Amino acid sequence: MADVSAKVSERQLNVRHRGRLSQIGIYFGKFIRMFVYQSDWKVIPMAAIIAGLVGFVMAEDFRISMEGTIMGSFAMVCVCIWNGCFNSIQVVCRERNVVKREHRSGMHISSYILSHMMYQLLLCILQTIVTLGISNLVGMSYAGKGLVTPWLALDIAITMFLVTYASDMLSLWISTLCHSTTTAMTVMPFVLIFQLIFSGGLIPLPEFVTPITMLTISAPGIKAMAAQTEVNTLPYAMVGGMIDTMGGVEFGGTITVGEVLDLLKDEKNPYIAELRSYPVEAKMTVAEILKELASSEAFSGLRGNPITNLTDEITLGDVLDLLTIDQTIMGLAEGIEISAQTNLGEVLDYILSLDSVKEIRDKSLTIDVTVDEILDVVGRDEVMKIVEKKASEANYNPDYASTAMNVWNNWIHILIFVVVFALASVITLEFIDKDKR
Repeated sequence: MADVSAKVSERQLNVRHRGRLSQIGIYFGKFIRMFVYQSDWKVIPMAAIIAGLVGFVMAEDFRISMEGTIMGSFAMVCVCIWNGCFNSIQVVCRERNVVKREHRSGMHISSYILSHMMYQLLLCILQTIVTLGISNLVGMSYAGKGLVTPWLALDIAITMFLVTYASDMLSLWISTLCHSTTTAMTVMPFVLIFQLIFSGGLIPLPEFVTPITMLTISAPGIKAMAAQTEVNTLPYAMVGGMIDTMGGVEFGGTITVGEVLDLLKDEKNPYIAELRSYPVEAKMTVAEILKELASSEAFSGLRGNPITNLTDEITLGDVLDLLTIDQTIMGLAEGIEISAQTNLGEVLDYILSLDSVKEIRDKSLTIDVTVDEILDVVGRDEVMKIVEKKASEANYNPDYASTAMNVWNNWIHILIFVVVFALASVITLEFIDKDKR
């Protein structure tokens, strides 16, 4: 009688839990208990540590420069992929024998996978909150208005969650394919390397390889985050750094006195026309005029203007410096006195008419100037801003366009991976009874 009662109870139990929905609840509860009692909760502090380390390194240039933001986006997507992959890489293969036995007893594979999806969904949400919070705590800024939601932090959180969840589903599928945890952990590094190399975000790829990026979770993740952080509008700071390292590089050239003097007659050049209009007081020698002009604040704003019809490397300041340094010219200039109020243009025309000046027209003058000296004359900060802006425009990437539609398209791309990997997990696990083990 006892055996009969046991069989009846077992039959009633199987009937009671044969429905797909009831089985989802049973397995979901099982995974929650495993989270609490089998230390599966350790993935949360691990996510915090990884986010803290990566965020600390990337925070300085994130949302400050174009390349710093792209690297930061790449790094955070890597963190999300890492978190997602190691959430579920062993969950099926470590209990494969149990799943096989329960499947033969009436377990629905779809219910089993759906319960995993629900549990991993909660796990990924927790990891996203931790990753976003810790990275922000160590300096990564997410303040601002989002493209899809009113808050940039929420936009980025959605991207992080989707990347983490899609990676989780990818690992879940791999776990259904592998018969042991050892095999799963051996396969995992190759999956991670594939995701990172073919992301298209940081490592340049040959054009014929570019379509492979469509098969990665990392590519749409980086595109979405780069669009949200408005990468295309940020300065390309690397060019500024290159200019700084070239500060001591010298540029040189040779010009004759005649060429310099002829240039100073060209009133079609607006810079020279402004120079020629400079007022000259009465009873001054030409040498005094040149020295006063060289030290004049009024002329300082014109020093960096190029004399384009000769060479891009010669400026008005260079010409004036050459005239005041050359001893022959200054010797002649000391003996020429201007006795009436006039302007510099009339003084220059008078000098050019002198026979003594004509005799030295063929004298060569050599100019040597460094990049730093040019920047100091023209204005270092302004030059850096212009160069960085132009470099940013040259590196504009349409994949990173800061539009809500671009973000939505990348989110949908990642969601497709979630669905595909979940379905692949169900299909793969349906054949578990054919295991030879």
